[in-house]
Amino acid sequence: MNPPPPLLYGPGALTQVGRLARDLGFRRTLIVADHGMEDAGHIGALIATLSEAGVECSPWSNFSANPDSAMIEHGRQFAAHLDIDSIIGLGGGSSLDAAKGINFVLTNGGTMKDYWGYGKTTQPLLPMIGIPATTGTGSEAQSYALISDPETHVKMACGDPMASFRYAVLDPLFTLSQPPAVRAAAGYDALSHAVETYVTTKRTQSSQLFSRQAWRLLHSSFAAPASLDSNADLQLGAWFAGCAIEGSMLGAAHACANPLTARYGITHGIAIAIMLPHVVRWNACPEYADLHPNLSSYLAELAVGLALPLREYGVTMEVLPRLAADAALQWTGRHNPRPFDAAAAQELYQCAF
Repeated sequence: MNPPPPLLYGPGALTQVGRLARDLGFRRTLIVADHGMEDAGHIGALIATLSEAGVECSPWSNFSANPDSAMIEHGRQFAAHLDIDSIIGLGGGSSLDAAKGINFVLTNGGTMKDYWGYGKTTQPLLPMIGIPATTGTGSEAQSYALISDPETHVKMACGDPMASFRYAVLDPLFTLSQPPAVRAAAGYDALSHAVETYVTTKRTQSSQLFSRQAWRLLHSSFAAPASLDSNADLQLGAWFAGCAIEGSMLGAAHACANPLTARYGITHGIAIAIMLPHVVRWNACPEYADLHPNLSSYLAELAVGLALPLREYGVTMEVLPRLAADAALQWTGRHNPRPFDAAAAQELYQCAF
């Protein structure tokens, strides 16, 4: 398990990014940020603090909520002639994953499929800073980028020790611009990270420490009204859960959720909320009681108002076998505590139907 990157945390942390970047030797940086960050004024605020520190900035936002290898290639082409020496990811998990993905192909060549797995780089990656602006990603604590294959819709986990951010910057002031629906979906995703990492076959004592701390912060703040304090707890909890993923990976809920996003456009956090209570009930791990005495029912209660049965999203019984085949190919299913295959995925989809 790689140690998590150093953390700069607290309201107003963004104002220190310019100094931090300068101290890390940044001179010409690529800012990878989704369009929502521009609309909220966060890109402008980041450029202001970087420019004050003498760092030249080139923002890029030409990607979607689920970046694929074609989008990463567009980002590489954009950055190729800028002579950048660093990258900053700003936004949700898609921004942070896209920043890592561009770093892979810009410095080492090839396509994202060449880095599917772990430790496949041959050249150093550029130093990066990760700045999550939602309360659920956890990508800022990980050395993996999740990039979709545009043809198969499989999410490729591309990891390398050098793909870790040099610093993670958590500024809860950023999160106050989240729409309530984004806060709910991102927060539930973070909850799922704490739950799934706690029981995977790769779990360790260290990863479980992160999982438990993440759960403690997340479950109490998820249902609380949005505020600086509750969002700060969500954001920090998501970071702890990201640290747990780095050592433990994820499970069947993510394996089943990814095809729902790829084929039906269901927001990732909502797809997780649809599946997680059923996966917890199906796994029936005794360790779940460490988190809550009736975890599956509790997670179902938290999902009320966020997730609906699959049939409400246009999913039909006839497509479940195809979805199940897709789910069986997802990397996270390999680490589920109960053996997971296409038959298991179809059973879970039927429970959620």
